[in-house]
Amino acid sequence: MKKLILASVSALALFGVAACSDSTDTTTTQSTTPETTTEPMVAPDTTTTPPPAVTDDTTTTTTPPAN
Repeated sequence: MKKLILASVSALALFGVAACSDSTDTTTTQSTTPETTTEPMVAPDTTTTPPPAVTDDTTTTTTPPAN
């Protein structure tokens, strides 16, 4: 029980010291602009052949037999 209390008090003291420290964050970030592309945009190739038509092979046409 004493070890748990000691660990809790130590952690609380560590957070207190870290919160009250005099060091400040002096790092700055520099904004960057995106790199522009010099290649012109190319339209998609529309000269390809269209896909084949879908056929329903399960239906067949039959002629009735002559009487």
